[in-house]
Amino acid sequence: MGRYVRRSVVVGYLVLLVAWPLYLVVRNAFADGLTDLQAILSDPDTTHAIRLTIQVALSAVLINTVFGVGVSLLLVRYDFRGKRLLSALLDLPVSVSPIVVGLALVLVYGGRSGWFGPPLESAGLQIIFSTPGMVMATTFVALPLVIREVVPVLEEVGDEQEQAARSLGASPAQTFLRITLPAIRWGVIYGVVLSLARSLGEFGAVKVVSGNVLGETRTATLVVEEKYLNFDRGGAYATAFLLALVAVAAIVVVSILRPKEKP
Repeated sequence: MGRYVRRSVVVGYLVLLVAWPLYLVVRNAFADGLTDLQAILSDPDTTHAIRLTIQVALSAVLINTVFGVGVSLLLVRYDFRGKRLLSALLDLPVSVSPIVVGLALVLVYGGRSGWFGPPLESAGLQIIFSTPGMVMATTFVALPLVIREVVPVLEEVGDEQEQAARSLGASPAQTFLRITLPAIRWGVIYGVVLSLARSLGEFGAVKVVSGNVLGETRTATLVVEEKYLNFDRGGAYATAFLLALVAVAAIVVVSILRPKEKP
């Protein structure tokens, strides 16, 4: 009896916190049929924001995947001074508000007042209020997701097969590509999906570093805010629906395609 009560509480919690709000977004997005979706997809500023969001998200995911796999190997396969401190710092993006992240990036890379702003601008590089700054902010907020998926898998599979491959003369690249990567591929895939979903939905840090310029640095999440505040609720819900659709679809597809674990 107690087991069913606990299950009911968990299911009810997830329904109220996740499923019901998503359902309301979908219902309001299609309240007038396909009118709102057609309107945002025919608006050049909105379509530019969606393309920019995808560009920034994919760039952040690529960076976090390469960095995440490398750091995961470092944390699991090597012992060094400061290892615990590094592991703790990797969780910093989860603890710090995205608004603070955006402000910190402005203070470091922004224009005339930033630490590196003047030399970067003299070299013809603009970080803040442009795409590079948005990629940096998105990369930071999604930083731990790949690492926290890959590290447990690496710990579980161990390094016996890697040692055997090295003893047989395999190079580090061959060992990684033929032994390590196949063993951790589903951890990497889950990390990539979570990182993609987080990157698509980033709002606070991107709003600070982008400048929110219409048709230039405005992302889809900023479009949702702008339309909602301007009482274009249909457009806001339709844009939010597209963002949620991509994230949920990626998670569902990976969950379906992942092979079942053997008992």
